[in-house]
Amino acid sequence: MSYTSPTAEPPVLRLSGITKRFGALTANDAISFELNKGEVVALLGENGAGKTTLMNILFGHYVADEGSIEAFGQTLPPGDPKAALAAGIGMVHQHFTLADNMTVLENIALGTESLWRPRLDRASARTRIAKLAADFGLAVNPDARVGALSVGERQRVEILKALYRDARVLILDEPTAVLTPAETEALFRTLKMLVANGLSIIFISHKLGEVMAVSDRVLVLRSGRLAGERATARTTRQELAALMVGQEVKQPAVAPVTRGEALFVMNDVSTSARGAGAALDQVSLTLFAGEIVGLAGVSGNGQAALAGLIAGAERPVSGEMLIAGRAVANWSTRAALDHGIARIPEDRHAVGTIGDMSVTENVISERYRSARFSRHGFLDWKAARNFAEGLIRDYDVKCPSPEARIRLLSGGNMQKLILGRALDPDPAIVLANQPARGLDVGAVAYVHGKLLEARARGAAVLLISEDLDEIMALSDRILVISKGRLSAPSARGERTIGEIGELMAGHLERAA
Repeated sequence: MSYTSPTAEPPVLRLSGITKRFGALTANDAISFELNKGEVVALLGENGAGKTTLMNILFGHYVADEGSIEAFGQTLPPGDPKAALAAGIGMVHQHFTLADNMTVLENIALGTESLWRPRLDRASARTRIAKLAADFGLAVNPDARVGALSVGERQRVEILKALYRDARVLILDEPTAVLTPAETEALFRTLKMLVANGLSIIFISHKLGEVMAVSDRVLVLRSGRLAGERATARTTRQELAALMVGQEVKQPAVAPVTRGEALFVMNDVSTSARGAGAALDQVSLTLFAGEIVGLAGVSGNGQAALAGLIAGAERPVSGEMLIAGRAVANWSTRAALDHGIARIPEDRHAVGTIGDMSVTENVISERYRSARFSRHGFLDWKAARNFAEGLIRDYDVKCPSPEARIRLLSGGNMQKLILGRALDPDPAIVLANQPARGLDVGAVAYVHGKLLEARARGAAVLLISEDLDEIMALSDRILVISKGRLSAPSARGERTIGEIGELMAGHLERAA
């Protein structure tokens, strides 16, 4: 089923037969599609499906081996980012490209003035920014330092920056990844205004519910090819998920379980401030056997401090911690591992793995001194390789060999190895910090299934996530963290997404 433009106007963007190869790998294979004026097209695909490569070609960061791109009837020269910007194509990246020490006005206007002009015309820039902000509901103080803004305000600055450069095609890469529900709704209102004013939007997301809510048409990439094109009004989430992975995706069932004993307890624990994130402020938390506790919150509100504390990388400055009823002393990462705490870190690249080490070296990295992998002080490479081969087999990891450098793997396959490393052997406590971030729908279902298996075996699982759908689907109890404080807990289904969003925005009642 294909989509036909409802207007007779020519497309604003046309990609024809785009092919890109990296050695033996074909990242994009003869991809063609069009984008019409005032249309929102969603781009879906598994990790490694070719979405990023395609966008890099569109912006001139990569040169296609075959094919061409037209913007507003003019062929874009390959490998020329300035030409893409001049043609009216703008992009808001998932990780914002803003200078924290500069003002909103300076960030937006930077690079738009002639080099021959001695200084920025602030009065003109301020007037234009104010008009754009009013026209599209993007309220932000032009004199505010970007470093002091909320995540939602920073995103508005990124959109204003693109509009200030007269963007007529706007590409949004995972735009809601770090937004509260209220901020997401505000973004969607802005998108409606942009489209009503004639802008065209490419919306890249892995959240099928948002794709269904915001787009007119959906393009699905799979293994570098265009696997399908659907009018949003005539498709379903299930059909799109199946197109992404090539088969029906079954979500794991959350069966009822009986909660066991308290395995990990924090009483009025505080941590010292470190970095940009919030410190913990008299936090009390209990993790029970056979239960998943979901922790929701906007990034930077104390999740890093809590995860670091449980993993042994942080120490409390006040309060007490107990594991299996005993007070913790001399807390460290080694002590956490010895107490049966397994961790799935937030950043699989910077913290979870060492890119230039092999798969085998990475999967034993946290336990290489254990009797399982060490004999008389020497590493047992045969046991290590057998362990890696077992994880590759049991977790269906697409991997050339246990000796391959782990940085060569896709994000989903890397996450599967981290998951296997954490869950083998059966840990008592599982710290799952953003375990499905950036993963496609098939990999997400797989990760969720493994966490539910750990719960069924009697593990206590703390799920830290900024994805409310994930929190609502898996958690037996839900907590919200804001400015280093925890809300009172609620059972699954007790609070709506809107109510949890209010708590994420800072309207907390202190946990009892």
